[in-house]
Amino acid sequence: MNHEYHISMNGSDENIGSVEFPFRTISKAAETAKYNDIITVHEGTYREWINPKFGGRDNIRRIIYRAAAGEKVVLKGSEIIGNWDLLKENIWKAEVSNALFGNYNPYAQELNGDWLLSPKEPYLHSGMIYLNEKALKEVFSVSEVANTAHSWYAEVNEKQTVFYANFANQNPNECTIEANVRKCCFYPEKSVINYITIQGFEIAHAASPWAPPTAEQFAMLGTHGGKGWIIEDNVMHDARCSAVSLGIDPPESNKSTLYRDKSGYQYQIETVFKAKSMGWDKGKVGSHIVRNNTIYNCGQNGIVGHMGSAFSEIYGNHIYYIGNAEEFMGWEIAGIKFHAAIDTYIHDNYIHDCGRFGIWLDWQTQGVRVSKNILCRNGGSQKFNDLFVEVSHGPYLVDNNIFASERNLQIVSQGGAYVHNLLAGAIHPSPCMDRATPYHFNHTTDIAGYAFVYGNDVRFYQNIFAGTGEEIHDWKIGTAVYNGNSVSMEEYIDNLDKSMGDHEKYYVAKQPVYIDRNCYFGNSAAFDREENKLVMNTNVGLQITEEDDKVYLELDIPEEFFSVPTTMITTDNLQPPRIVDLPYEHPDGTPLRLDFDLFGNRRADSPTVGPIESLQPGHNKILIWQIK
Repeated sequence: MNHEYHISMNGSDENIGSVEFPFRTISKAAETAKYNDIITVHEGTYREWINPKFGGRDNIRRIIYRAAAGEKVVLKGSEIIGNWDLLKENIWKAEVSNALFGNYNPYAQELNGDWLLSPKEPYLHSGMIYLNEKALKEVFSVSEVANTAHSWYAEVNEKQTVFYANFANQNPNECTIEANVRKCCFYPEKSVINYITIQGFEIAHAASPWAPPTAEQFAMLGTHGGKGWIIEDNVMHDARCSAVSLGIDPPESNKSTLYRDKSGYQYQIETVFKAKSMGWDKGKVGSHIVRNNTIYNCGQNGIVGHMGSAFSEIYGNHIYYIGNAEEFMGWEIAGIKFHAAIDTYIHDNYIHDCGRFGIWLDWQTQGVRVSKNILCRNGGSQKFNDLFVEVSHGPYLVDNNIFASERNLQIVSQGGAYVHNLLAGAIHPSPCMDRATPYHFNHTTDIAGYAFVYGNDVRFYQNIFAGTGEEIHDWKIGTAVYNGNSVSMEEYIDNLDKSMGDHEKYYVAKQPVYIDRNCYFGNSAAFDREENKLVMNTNVGLQITEEDDKVYLELDIPEEFFSVPTTMITTDNLQPPRIVDLPYEHPDGTPLRLDFDLFGNRRADSPTVGPIESLQPGHNKILIWQIK
């Protein structure tokens, strides 16, 4: 260790930063600390944007920001708003100087950008008001405030921002009223600041803007194109849009929305190629660890990242209430939303009650593994789902997860392998023949080609389909949705229409599927060419319950369940995807062997179907998560 700086609410930035003479602000230490330094923050609420000037040199010689052991340290992007006047029943008014906001006034900043599905007018804003830590709803006039409990409206003039709020019969001058005033809480304005650790904080109330992949993805806490960050053991909540960003810095932002001359898809293609020409490479970006955090009450994402999330590990996180308020909608809302997360490992997370998707992997989902996660009650009022994999070509692996929402998998991709999962509800596979997306040379960001998503080319082995959901439109329960497909590459090639042109014949031929040794219960249905399977109309009584901060899986298992012949799933029995033609393997190139279950218990050579090796006949009640 080179140096340890201390920060205290009783300190002064004129001090030297020692334990006896601490700094007052974390920002002061962030201007000073260099590699191998530790910044220890003592108890209190710090209202500032930490903009680190320096990073570490490598994974060993990093800069560590940490909350002092046993002390509650809160970092907020908000300020307390006092001196409220009662105008009339239910309408309170407060005025603040615009100097409070510096060069970014969230109440003048409209939420807008690529893929945000808001009406043209009125727009929501990136600001928020909180009553005793509870976010109020933004409305668009003083009259709406009068008629809407727990709401707010702001008017910005040249010198002041005027707030109107309905506190539902509470006197705000006897409560804590906070307004988020800063875009970020911890985010380097300079890109490519590397090897920083952030540990043990509560972080809240950022006025973070909409964060699509075609823009700089600001968030409450973000890496801004850096490499090798560790974000661990934090509690993060109430970001207007995203809590954590692992994004890189594109040359320009929201060009489709700004110019309207090309689609967001086209600009995203350009963003990928521009980023590659500017150094998007495993040696320079990504490789982050985000672990053991609690993230909740955010409008867009718990964790977001475009290209900067590559080669990372995301685990042990509890993510919930993301986008569930549904104040605004758009095609970037999920508990975790990654683009181009090459070789990223997402495992052992509990993700629930998200308003659109639990996990959404979009573009270049290559080498990704989604393993041992618990997802439930995701989808919101519009009935979205637990896991969405979009316009990707694989290989990617989804294993040993519990998917317990009404809708589980939306697969607008090819090259996926789904092994040893428990699925309660419906799945929806589909091709995408109007958006070609890139794929890569193995375990690199180097682009090997690009292709349409022809659909199918999927593997389902040794999963439990509980059949407790409802089939609606193209959402089906089980694997019968793949009926009519070939079951080998040889059969696929033989079925190609030789009278058609070089590429036309591939548009109409259905890619093969590889489906075997699954169990189907309730109203789930099996693929008609699956050789080894169990199909029963038994209701297995699947439930996810919470008792005293413990989360349980309840499941009724019949004796017949254990009769299905199974095998150890390895690289050797997972057919490589047709387009990419690469093996399913670890990021270091070693073969896969799926010999551990959801809890890390070793599997037998003839393993149990589903994610839990220790299932027993009859009623099972199994502890699957401990809430911190």
